[in-house]
Amino acid sequence: MMRQQRNQQKRDFIPRPKKCNFCKEKVEAIDYKDIATISKYLNRWNKIQPRSRSGTCAKHQRWLTVAIKRARFLALMPYTVK
Repeated sequence: MMRQQRNQQKRDFIPRPKKCNFCKEKVEAIDYKDIATISKYLNRWNKIQPRSRSGTCAKHQRWLTVAIKRARFLALMPYTVK
């Protein structure tokens, strides 16, 4: 009985796909110097969030990872948590 109720509850939840913020704003390029924007797409351990969590499209996710890696290389952002 409990198993049926749990399965029925799971079927009721329909996740909506997230919209890419960069597509909404029609961003031409993601700047590695814009730390405020880039840091939104990192989790609390400074790891890059996957597309499923961040809601970015494939093209902007690639641009985002390149920008984060460039900012880390230039010491604008840390690689790990202190």
